[in-house]
Amino acid sequence: MGNLFCCVQVGQSTVAIKERFGRFEDVLEPGCHCLPWFLGSQLAGHLSLRLQQLDVRCETKTKDNVFVNVVASIQYRALADKASDAFYKLTDTRKQIQSYVFDVIRASVPKLNLDDVFEQKTEIAKAVEEELEKAMSAYGYEIAQTLIVDIEPDVHVKRAMNEINAAARMRVAANEKAEAEKILQIKRAEGEAESKYLAGLGIARQRQAIVDGLRDSVLGFSVNVPGTTAKDVMDMVLVTQYFDTMKEIGAASKSSAVFIPHGPGAVRDVATQIREGLLQAAHQ
Repeated sequence: MGNLFCCVQVGQSTVAIKERFGRFEDVLEPGCHCLPWFLGSQLAGHLSLRLQQLDVRCETKTKDNVFVNVVASIQYRALADKASDAFYKLTDTRKQIQSYVFDVIRASVPKLNLDDVFEQKTEIAKAVEEELEKAMSAYGYEIAQTLIVDIEPDVHVKRAMNEINAAARMRVAANEKAEAEKILQIKRAEGEAESKYLAGLGIARQRQAIVDGLRDSVLGFSVNVPGTTAKDVMDMVLVTQYFDTMKEIGAASKSSAVFIPHGPGAVRDVATQIREGLLQAAHQ
């Protein structure tokens, strides 16, 4: 009906290309326009000015001979003041952009190792954007932004990289575990040394208490029983200790202690040996 009354409507964010007898005449802005078809005017087509996105997947090889799939996301739009160039100069805009992306990525990635490709993806995206901006501006298109959204190595390479990463983390964990065990052993040794030191102090105090008790016993016995000497008192104390020891050994059902030589007369021999040892030490 619009064509019957020579009227056409152009939508928002869109321009229309007006031709007269097959030749470009004007770019129609959004709104209603009169298009007298009987005078040779016609509408050649519409051109969207909206931002469009094209995802390009490119397979290439890195410097260390690893094949990767690089996915680039190109955001572009046609320029209103160059709408005629955007409409007439390119048959397939998306394929044209894809060709430039392939060219730049396959020229940039082979110069880098795989790890560098991941680290320098921003520089790769910038190189792609600069090349596209320079090339597509002649065709009436603006490149708004270029992103490298994915870098996907071969599945076997990805598995190997994960294994290398896992091995490195396990090595770090092993080092940390060994360091922790080392600290535990040091602390355990320090604890044992402190325990032995305190045990030694306890034994020394115990022996000092025994000596003090024996001295008090000898002095008390000598005072209460006239005519006894310190030797007689010590012999009696040793005999008493002997019988106490034999009692404790006999009371234990599974005792592994062996008292040699065995017999009450052996106490005198022990006392003589102790006394001689003390005298020899005092003489030296």
